[in-house]
Amino acid sequence: MRKVFSILVVFLLVSNCVGAQTINSLTSKEIKQGWILLFDGKTTNGWITGSGKPAPAGWEVKDGYLTTVKDGKGGDIVTVNEYKDFDFLVDYNITPGCNSGIKYFFAKYEKGGNLGMEYQILDDKLAEDNKQENHLCGSFYDCLPPNTAEKKVNGPGEWNTIRIVARGKNVEHWLNGKKILEFTRGSKSYTDAVAASKFSKTEPAFGMVEKGRILLQEHGGVVSFRNIKIKLL
Repeated sequence: MRKVFSILVVFLLVSNCVGAQTINSLTSKEIKQGWILLFDGKTTNGWITGSGKPAPAGWEVKDGYLTTVKDGKGGDIVTVNEYKDFDFLVDYNITPGCNSGIKYFFAKYEKGGNLGMEYQILDDKLAEDNKQENHLCGSFYDCLPPNTAEKKVNGPGEWNTIRIVARGKNVEHWLNGKKILEFTRGSKSYTDAVAASKFSKTEPAFGMVEKGRILLQEHGGVVSFRNIKIKLL
């Protein structure tokens, strides 16, 4: 009986290892579904600065994670390609007090400079910028707050999964499998929120560009990213 039990334990362990997905990789199912890997876990290939230069030394790839270097002043990095309708996924992990974000539809505005709509990443408890609801983790930064009843965020040192879905003018923010914010670009509630934000005077209207790059923000804190992938819709 003991021998049978031991064989069963080994079988279960092997089965779990076989079934587990390697980080920064796509399963055969994901490939069939059209997912595209944006980070290979080894290099910064596919990521550039806003001016088109290679990712700076302020970003490093270590242990399969794309991480900001503490006090490295690496600045933000963006995807080489632009995206319109998409389903975007990424895991992130922050240090205490960190402030970062994922920007999408990042583009150059006629008035306002280079801008993007931001999915805020924040340590809601310890970060300095935690006084406004629309600045908290999961918000559409400075515009719309997340649904706190649905939001379940793991603290610094633990991994969280962000999902951003943009289809037409409709946008969804997800965190750890829960939809925490949904809005329609150009709707009255949207335009009212933008009008009350720091982005009120951009031309064209903020967030109304048709397409843009995905941006990983370096905002002084240490943040790591992994499993960065996108599917065109």
